Amino acid sequence: MDTRRLLWILAWLAAGCTTSTTPVVPLSESKKLVVATINGPATYSEDAQGRPVGLEYDLVTLFAKELGVEAEFVLAESPAKLDKALREKRAHLGAALLPRQLDLPGGLTWGPAYHSAQPQIVWRTADPRPRALAELTGKRVGVIEESFGEQLLSDSPRAAVHVQRMPPGTPLEDLLESLAAGQVDFALVESTRFVEQKKHFPALDAAFNLGKPVDYAWRIGTVDQHLLLEKARAFIDRIARDGTLKRLIERYYAYSARISAIDSGTLLERIPTILPKLKPYFEEAERVSGMDWRLLAAMGYQESHWDPLATSPTGVRGLMMLTEDTADRMKVKDRLDARESILGGARYFTVMWDALPARIKEPDRTFLTLAAYNMGIGHLEDARILAQKSGLSPDSWIDVKKVLPKMSEPEVHKDLKHGFARGFETLQFVDNVRNYYDILSRVERREMPIAPREPPVDQGSSKGSVATK
Repeated sequence: MDTRRLLWILAWLAAGCTTSTTPVVPLSESKKLVVATINGPATYSEDAQGRPVGLEYDLVTLFAKELGVEAEFVLAESPAKLDKALREKRAHLGAALLPRQLDLPGGLTWGPAYHSAQPQIVWRTADPRPRALAELTGKRVGVIEESFGEQLLSDSPRAAVHVQRMPPGTPLEDLLESLAAGQVDFALVESTRFVEQKKHFPALDAAFNLGKPVDYAWRIGTVDQHLLLEKARAFIDRIARDGTLKRLIERYYAYSARISAIDSGTLLERIPTILPKLKPYFEEAERVSGMDWRLLAAMGYQESHWDPLATSPTGVRGLMMLTEDTADRMKVKDRLDARESILGGARYFTVMWDALPARIKEPDRTFLTLAAYNMGIGHLEDARILAQKSGLSPDSWIDVKKVLPKMSEPEVHKDLKHGFARGFETLQFVDNVRNYYDILSRVERREMPIAPREPPVDQGSSKGSVATK
């Protein structure tokens, strides 16, 4: 087992995840829904504060709440071991972006589909792009264990490819690293997973689709199977109709599609050359502000590409691109001094973070704070009010981002307290910072989580204009 996988497992155990060998009991007896999953950014992982995040985590937690029970996650190293845990009755269901296949009689079953993905052939963009499967004849095509599309390669009469299966439990990023290093010629991946990983591999891209889309579904075990299947169908149907499912998918995937290979490639080039000189300042800013230094570094990269002398035509200056007024408020004497700018930017970010209502939870709190950092707390308040008037949640980034582009429209901004705002630029700013943060988090891994920062308990609304829910 490699060091990275060992560290993940230790982190999971520290977070309360288990690998129980005890059979589960009916929900009516334990009030616990035991869920087998696989570590990954799209399924279940930990953020910088050690909090569980991921599409599957959010979905299962909502499902358990609807059942009136508590969700307990157990770690499986691979889809095969997840399946084994279900067959040995060590979990009620499996949730790990599993491609739905045919049910076999007398055992496990599949729940309803909640998302879909397209199998794709990925190639190195420096090489000639293949357009069809026949062009892969004689080539090595890497696949990971959970790849449902492998059968499409094996059964195709049009090409004789060399399918190179990665060891059980190999994460997709390891397969993509092998492709980037030339250890395989192509990779077969699912579009959903590749969109999330592409930012880390700017030299790779999807060449063509292979076969039909696949559906993701939960794998349901034999304990309380009928109950869980019935409840899961009703649950997925409800959240699909009320928009909850769409919002969750957007939260984890929409922003990843908005970064170019040039943007991610340039950042990856500057991490080993420029970041080492600045990293001590970002780490100091983390100690001062309680914010993950990698998030602050992502903000700094978005603002100036880590150029301490950056200056905009409007007079915004420095690595964190502070206005003169903000610099004065944050006691920054020299905006062109990298350390002062980073510390000032971090302090200003916490001011915006603290100004939001205490009821706003993560990750929405951080996303909305990023928007406030870019457009100002007044314009963000206008956006939240506009969202509320549109029947959306002013405390949800997914909802607030929908109204941001409207803030530049004359018929809209004439009624806003703070007037015109370039909301689309703010939307791009937040998406870019999130992508840069993902890249930095993969390259600069934390050994220990940072202590969560708590919002002021006496905050009701940042300006008193948005109704408390």
